[in-house]
Amino acid sequence: MEPIRVVVRGASGRMGQEVISAVSGTPGLELVGAVDLEPPPNTLKLSDGSSIPFSADLEYLLAEQKPDVLVDFTVAGAVMPAVRAALRHGVRPVIGTSGLKPEEISEIDQLAREYGLAAALVPNFALGAVLMMHMAKVAARYLDCAEIIEQHHPAKLDAPSGTAIATAEGMLKARGKPFSKPLTRESQSRGQDYGGIAVHSLRLPGIVARQEVIFGGPGETLSIKHDSVDRKCFMPGVILAIREIGKHEGLVFGLDGLLGL
Repeated sequence: MEPIRVVVRGASGRMGQEVISAVSGTPGLELVGAVDLEPPPNTLKLSDGSSIPFSADLEYLLAEQKPDVLVDFTVAGAVMPAVRAALRHGVRPVIGTSGLKPEEISEIDQLAREYGLAAALVPNFALGAVLMMHMAKVAARYLDCAEIIEQHHPAKLDAPSGTAIATAEGMLKARGKPFSKPLTRESQSRGQDYGGIAVHSLRLPGIVARQEVIFGGPGETLSIKHDSVDRKCFMPGVILAIREIGKHEGLVFGLDGLLGL
């Protein structure tokens, strides 16, 4: 079987560097190119001594290297041109960038179907985080009050995080109605409201990614918590998405769609 050919966009960033290391060290995958705004001259040397093309010109790499998958860890404002280019070249995008607008997400699905391909939009690649979100959806059917506290490093661009928003949306869909909001004594900031779920965002040094979903009921609470202590925890999910995206068509949202949850 031919290896899955992969190009990584946002290759100079922290997540991009982790993806390059993970893909280049995984049997059955072949890293064939890297993209960033200010790449080093022409090539990127890998840990095994080999080199791959490194360019600011995504269109050039897509045409020359003919990858199967484009992994994108950039910023929301830069994603759509890359997705359009990838699908136009017959390349399946795996997007780890959050903050996309609903109309952009709809466009990704539409374009992927038009080209007979799939695109994955994944708010969180950590398998533990995906299981946390799944368990939160189960609990949402039985407990009436819930809040989410998400914590990330100060350099994270969006707040609330894409994971927190996806968690809240999944809980609301599973529940089928808004959550009850407990009465408080004072008018005070209660985070951003998503159907009765207050979502609180913290940005502090020393944190990679952390989220807790807290449910409250008469005489009890239920907490579902996930901690990412190193960016390496996201790599099994990235590899899973690269391997599985070719089996789908249209937009796949989240790893749960690839895991069959």
